[in-house]
Amino acid sequence: MDVKRIGVVGAGQMGAGIAQVSAASGYSCIVTDIRSDALVLGAKAVERSLAKLLAKGVIDNKSEILDRIQWHADMERLRQCDLVIEAVVENEGIKKEVLRALDSLLKEEAIIATNTSSISITRLANATSRPEQFIGMHFMNPVPLMNLVEIIRGHHTSDETLATIKTVAERMGKTSTTAHDYPGFIANRILMPMINEAFYALMENVAAASDIDLTMKLGCNMPMGPLALADMIGLDTCLAIIEVMHEGLGDDKYRPCPLLRKYVEAGLLGRKTSGGVYGYQKS
Repeated sequence: MDVKRIGVVGAGQMGAGIAQVSAASGYSCIVTDIRSDALVLGAKAVERSLAKLLAKGVIDNKSEILDRIQWHADMERLRQCDLVIEAVVENEGIKKEVLRALDSLLKEEAIIATNTSSISITRLANATSRPEQFIGMHFMNPVPLMNLVEIIRGHHTSDETLATIKTVAERMGKTSTTAHDYPGFIANRILMPMINEAFYALMENVAAASDIDLTMKLGCNMPMGPLALADMIGLDTCLAIIEVMHEGLGDDKYRPCPLLRKYVEAGLLGRKTSGGVYGYQKS
């Protein structure tokens, strides 16, 4: 299938980033969100990101890229898209509701991809009548800067759908890996237990947060420590992923740390709330 128009459902950090790389790759892109404020914030985030890339000389066509993105509250605008990428909150019930709406709206040959970071692709595909044309397309955060896209096949995903999505990812300038449909896939199956264990180390007073992060940065050559990374991802997102893994794999080694849960219950979600393990100034 030749993809020309890409739709994105969800104008948050991930959705806006996906829209940006889609448009920068020459695709026409339509972003929808039920919240008008999210659309405004998403559009501003893309403009800021492109302005930084322009200042660094990475791009020279900022206006052209922005012109390829449309922002709408009405999902009907997605009707003629060849590929729609769902990028809403990491909640299975909400995702299925969105996917059912998309399935009834899109043309028969359209592909639906989900940006889920942990939820079963096969289960999500069951919310549609096109499981052969359903696939996981897990972008890394921040999308414009991270080179990887993790592609996940559901039980019924066709070879043609997989090939199309690999081609789209390549055109976006991304390197793709292919995972089978197990909780956490590749990246989070390995990353989230490390983040979870860092919270256990903090809860048990093994060391201060800054020392835990510095040890992992310098001792394991990581660009940032696991607690700072959790703040960037969002502590609520980390908790949701670990809960999916704990439930799906049934192993207590994936049991969410009580301290991580406490942060989330307190509304300390990381950078997006200006406070998590660390404090942040509002931008």
